[in-house]
Amino acid sequence: MTAARALGIGRTTAYALAREGGFPCPVLRVGGEYRVPTAGLLRLLEIEPLIG
Repeated sequence: MTAARALGIGRTTAYALAREGGFPCPVLRVGGEYRVPTAGLLRLLEIEPLIG
């Protein structure tokens, strides 16, 4: 939900996109949850990650 909020996507739409493979950045299915890797989200938002 944090990634969806950052992208301005509602809860229902975010889950539907993740389920259908249409979420705008990589999504991992871990057990019964969806996880969005931080690196993929930052890349989509064009934010440089803080290193060290």
